[in-house]
Amino acid sequence: MINLLPPVEKGKLLLEKKKKIVIILWALVLFFLVCLILILFSIKIYLRSQVESQKAFLVEAEKEFEQSEIQDLRKKISSVNLTLTKLNSFYQQKIYFSQILEKISQTLPSETYLNNLSAVFSPDEEKGNVRVSLSGFVSTRETLFEFKENLEKESNFKEISFPPANWVEPTDINFFTSFKVNI
Repeated sequence: MINLLPPVEKGKLLLEKKKKIVIILWALVLFFLVCLILILFSIKIYLRSQVESQKAFLVEAEKEFEQSEIQDLRKKISSVNLTLTKLNSFYQQKIYFSQILEKISQTLPSETYLNNLSAVFSPDEEKGNVRVSLSGFVSTRETLFEFKENLEKESNFKEISFPPANWVEPTDINFFTSFKVNI
């Protein structure tokens, strides 16, 4: 191909070709940048939605965790309240053993010695009644009889029981008795 155009025109044509190539390249670069911006923007939107959904999951998990902690605390509080209620009930029904000992010692004659004393509180019995069992030693049957009369005179003692074996010996008697004390 022979080109008969003057060199100035040839330069203009070459310059125009270069301009078109540069414009095409810039258009391609601009198109690439626009596509890249759109891709990055869509990635940004996708990541933002994922972050929001994870935040929602986190908030929900925190609520569940708080609920489980609250439930655990409520269970512990209920357990402690039940224990405190039982303790309060126990202390409301308390019986002072010293009161029982004082009442028994007031009825004992001077020549009486106790070997064993047991007091049992039974929740089945009416409130304030305690079953007491005594065993001991007296020198004479008259002293034992005096002890029995003293117990019977006292209004707080009920269901007094002296087994017949207590009355067999006239002296040096090992005795046993049981009764209820009303506190």
